[in-house]
Amino acid sequence: MKSIKPGLLAAALCTAGLAIAADPVNPCDDFDGYVNGAWVANTPLPADRARIGSFDTLARENDKLLIAALNELAADPARATTPGLKLLATHYRAGMDTAAIDKHGLTAVQPLLDRINQLKRDDLPALLGDMARLRIDVPLGFFVGADPKDIRRYVVQVVQGGLGLPDRDDYGRSDANTRRVLAAYRKHAATLLQAAGATADEATLDSLLAFETQMAQATLTRVQRRDPQAVYNPYDGKTLATLLPGLDLAAWLGAWGLPRADIDGTPFIVGQTGHARVVAALLRDAPLANWQTYLRVRLLDGVAEAGPRTLAQSNFEYRQRAIRGVPQPLPRSDELITLIGGRYGNAPLGETVGELFVSRAFSPLAQARALQMLADIKTAMHHRIEGLVWMSKDTQRLASTKLDAMVAKIGAPAQWKQWPGLQLQADDFLGNTLRINAWATAQALKDLGRPVDRSRWTMGPHVVNAQAASGNQIVFPAGILRPPFFDENADDATNFGGIGMVIGHEIIHHFDDRGRQFDALGNLRDWWQPADAAAYKSRADRVAALYSSYEPVPGVHINGQLTLGENIADVGGMQIAFEGLQVALARQRAEGKTPPLINGQTPAQRFFLSNAVVWRGKAREESLVDQLRTDGHSPGRWRILGPMSNMAPFAQAFSCKAGDRMVAAEPIVVW
Repeated sequence: MKSIKPGLLAAALCTAGLAIAADPVNPCDDFDGYVNGAWVANTPLPADRARIGSFDTLARENDKLLIAALNELAADPARATTPGLKLLATHYRAGMDTAAIDKHGLTAVQPLLDRINQLKRDDLPALLGDMARLRIDVPLGFFVGADPKDIRRYVVQVVQGGLGLPDRDDYGRSDANTRRVLAAYRKHAATLLQAAGATADEATLDSLLAFETQMAQATLTRVQRRDPQAVYNPYDGKTLATLLPGLDLAAWLGAWGLPRADIDGTPFIVGQTGHARVVAALLRDAPLANWQTYLRVRLLDGVAEAGPRTLAQSNFEYRQRAIRGVPQPLPRSDELITLIGGRYGNAPLGETVGELFVSRAFSPLAQARALQMLADIKTAMHHRIEGLVWMSKDTQRLASTKLDAMVAKIGAPAQWKQWPGLQLQADDFLGNTLRINAWATAQALKDLGRPVDRSRWTMGPHVVNAQAASGNQIVFPAGILRPPFFDENADDATNFGGIGMVIGHEIIHHFDDRGRQFDALGNLRDWWQPADAAAYKSRADRVAALYSSYEPVPGVHINGQLTLGENIADVGGMQIAFEGLQVALARQRAEGKTPPLINGQTPAQRFFLSNAVVWRGKAREESLVDQLRTDGHSPGRWRILGPMSNMAPFAQAFSCKAGDRMVAAEPIVVW
């Protein structure tokens, strides 16, 4: 960058709460290296983390705030002033009491282990139903949610699960990484079987893998599951029974708590009919010994993190050390934030963890300013829709209608969840976990027959993330409305490069290759003219090809089809965030204000610098390989390089020229 001194860049971003170390890399050659290279080189990766970066650093800060607040509640229960906070304090105290967890051992799941040990063929459906009710990962799981083709009503969604390896393709791969993970899974499964008092010899483990392989082979790939039409298979109870003749539907659903009289009229959506048929056939035909081995492993794997240290350590060795390369466990208090709230704040108590966080760390000013940014970015998106020369006026009109109808949730729910009837014990963490899960299942089943409650949140307000939710909604939790994503004291350019890009990303998700298939209400419905859909696909194919060309680990490329929705959201989201900034700056000019230079940087330069800091990161190779194989998100470095290299404003901001690596010869524009 010829016109800006590296030292001034660091100083300017520090004033906005964004500390970077400048690097001599040419920004037009590698902008990630320019902004983040020195940080990557000089920042050690903690022994208890698979990766670090802006997302992870802020999440750790949020966790520290929560841990301090939880310790206060645990020490003085009178501080817990709402039903949710009382439950949260009790559950946290139980989780910190590892001696009591070890003392209780497997008492909470012993009745299920006894049923597995005494298993008869006719008992299988009810046993699977009970395990699903307790949120144990079994082959046929379920949740109650809005019907994708009629979001006004709730349906039972039947989903695939129950595989021990990270991905269904791992049951057929033979590369060194897969062999290493497979060996670790066998060791983990042996530990679980021994804890259950069962045989764990090599022959038993071979039969377990062969049994899981049958289900894996019937499972859709991750790319196939991205097609919302492919996983929308509606049935009522009668037709579902016909589809799955090996499954006693009444026993299975009765274990959830669904009355037998309600089964025939209950609407179901089956995500993977081929897989469900295979599971039903295995229920009918597979040797009971195979089912017993498999269910012992699934049960104890499902409770391992919340159970005695032998199981928790085995779970760490497999899921963290083997799969992600992490050499050391997190401190217990840090583990509990995820265990109690869920990885994305999506556990039953996730909203209540958010309730505690918001009581300590959320500013109404942040919410108001984020709403103004959202309005500016939506204005920019309207302009882009109107300017799409490849899209017909009819489709443009419907796209604009969808954008106008989009509902934003920012910060936290207006009302916190109540917990009628739920009782927890201060010294039984595993038992509490099962009680919470059973309570949540019972509450969800009560939704059947009711209109959909669109005010609910499905993401904890404390998490550092955002969401394009069903029903044409976008969600921005309080947890992400903090530096480096958002700073109420920072200038617009810095904030638009941070949380503004996240806002743009989530808006575009409702127009990515999956999201575009849902209408303004959020129903799965084709509202596109055929020629427009074909033109869109040709542009999406270019995005997929670009990202598939990236090779973050030698021999392992980004899967451009698996990550397509996220990559379209990144490319389009950065563009509309930048144009939203121009809307805000134009408003300032109209008010007689001149957009400032800060330490010699233009607003455009600060926008891109801020965004690069947001996506900086460092990861262990094992974790990166796992991400490339199983995650729909591209690694952070390519979330910088891909979108920016396809933006003319980036090249203009940093005086890049044709032929530079950060300047695409034929820029990709989807929206």
